Amino acid sequence: MKIEQKLILSNVMYGVVIVLIGLFAFDNMNLVMTKLRFVEIADDLNASFLVMRLSEKNYFLHHDRAELNDILQKIEQTKQSIQDVREDIVKAIGSDELARLEAYLTAYGAAIERAASHGDGGPDEEALIRIEGKRLKEFSKSITQMERGRMNDIILGSKRILVISFSAILFVALLLGHFISQKILRSLREIEKLAHSISEGNFNRIEGFKTKDELGSVITAINSMSEELAHREEQILQSKKLASLGILTAGVAHEITNPLNNISMIAQTSQEISASLSESDHLDLMRKIDAETERIRKIVKNLLDFSKPKEAHPKESNINDVIRKTLTLVQNMIDIQNIETVINLEKDLPRLFIDGHQIQQVFVNLVTNAVQAMQPGGRLYIASRHGKGRESVEVTVMDTGKGIPPEYLPHIFDPFFSTKGEGGTGLGLSVSYGIIRNHKGEIRVESKVGVGTTFTVELPVQVRGLRTDEVIAPEESETVGKA
Repeated sequence: MKIEQKLILSNVMYGVVIVLIGLFAFDNMNLVMTKLRFVEIADDLNASFLVMRLSEKNYFLHHDRAELNDILQKIEQTKQSIQDVREDIVKAIGSDELARLEAYLTAYGAAIERAASHGDGGPDEEALIRIEGKRLKEFSKSITQMERGRMNDIILGSKRILVISFSAILFVALLLGHFISQKILRSLREIEKLAHSISEGNFNRIEGFKTKDELGSVITAINSMSEELAHREEQILQSKKLASLGILTAGVAHEITNPLNNISMIAQTSQEISASLSESDHLDLMRKIDAETERIRKIVKNLLDFSKPKEAHPKESNINDVIRKTLTLVQNMIDIQNIETVINLEKDLPRLFIDGHQIQQVFVNLVTNAVQAMQPGGRLYIASRHGKGRESVEVTVMDTGKGIPPEYLPHIFDPFFSTKGEGGTGLGLSVSYGIIRNHKGEIRVESKVGVGTTFTVELPVQVRGLRTDEVIAPEESETVGKA
C-alpha cells in the first residue's frame, strides 16, 4: 500500500472516531442541559413549596383563612408552571416521577381545600396538611438531589470516556505516526547517505529496501542514477585523461625527439669514423644509444600508465614518488613555457594507502592548470609536508599566474565550470575533487587576482602494515631551477 493511501486511511479512521466521540459528547451535553434545566425548575418548585409551608405554619399559628387561600393560589400557579415545562421535566425524570409529583401536589391541595371548607379545621385536617405538605416537599427535594447526582455522574462519566477516548486516539496516532515516520526517516537517511556518498564520488547502491510505496520508487530511481553516474564518471575521467594527454603530447614529442636525434647522431658518427674507433669507443657509443633508448622507453611507459583506464586499486604508496612521476610527464610542457619550478618534498613522510594513478591524474591536472595560467617566465611551487597532527599529508601546487576572481572560487569544483572559456571542459577540477574525496581527503584552493593560485591536497594517513612514522626514501628534498 502506498504511503499516501496509508495516511489517507489513517486520517479517515481518526475522523470517524473523532466524529463518534463528538456525537457521544453532544448527546451527553444535551442530557446534561436537560438535567440542568430540570434542576432549575425544581429549585423554583422547591421555593414555591417553601413559601406554601410558611403560609401553612402561619395558618396553624393564627388560623387566618387567607393563608389557605394563598396556598391554594400558589398550588394552581405551580401546576400551571409544571404544564408549561412538562416536556422538559419528562425528559429529565420521566413521566412516572412527574405523575407522583403531580399526585402529591394534588393531595396537598385537597388537604388545604378540606381545611378551608371546614372553617377553622380540626386536628385531623391540620395533621393531614402537615403530612401531605411534608411528603410533597421531601419528594421534590429528593428528586432534585437525585437529578443533581445523576447530572454529576453523567459529567464525570463523559469526562472519563472522553479522556480515555482521546488518550487512545493519541496513543494510536503516536504509534502509527512513529511507525510511518521511522520508515520514512530510515529511507531518507539512506537516501541522504547515498547523496553524500555521490557528492564525494562514491557511487554506491541502497540495498535491503524492497518496499512498493513511493520511497521504494525513489530509492530505485536513486540507485539507477548512482549506477549511471558511476558509468559517466568513468567516461569523464577517461576523457579528461585523454584531454590532458593531448596537452602533454606536444611537450613529450619534443622530449622524445631529443633522444632520437642523439641516437641518429651517434649512429651517423659511428658509420663515419667506425674504422678509427677502438672497441671501447664502440662500447661507449652503444651504451649511449642504450641510455637514450631507455629514456624513450620510460617516457612512453609513463604516458601509457597515465592514459590507461583503470579501476581504483589503492595500495601503499610514496606520495613523493607520485609527484616525481607527475613531473616527468609535464616537464616538457613546463620547459616549453619557460616556467621555473621550485620543488620541496619533505623527508620521512608516511606511506599513504592510495591509488597512485588517480592521484597522479589530480597532480597532472593541477600542474597543467598552473602552467596554463602563467605567462612564460612564471614560477611553479610544488611541496609536500606533514598535515596537522601528523595524521595527514599535504601537497601544495602554487603558481604565479593571473589568479581566480573571488566570485568564481565557490564554483571552481563544479562540473563543467571553467574559467578558460572555450578552451576548457570544466571537468578537470570536478574529477580531481571526486578522486580526492573518494580517498577521504580534501582539496582546497586559495587565489588572489594578479598574484597567483594555490591548491592544497590533503590525504589522510591510512597505513596498512606500516608505522606512520616509518622513514621511506632518502633524498626527499630538492629544488629544480629553470630547465
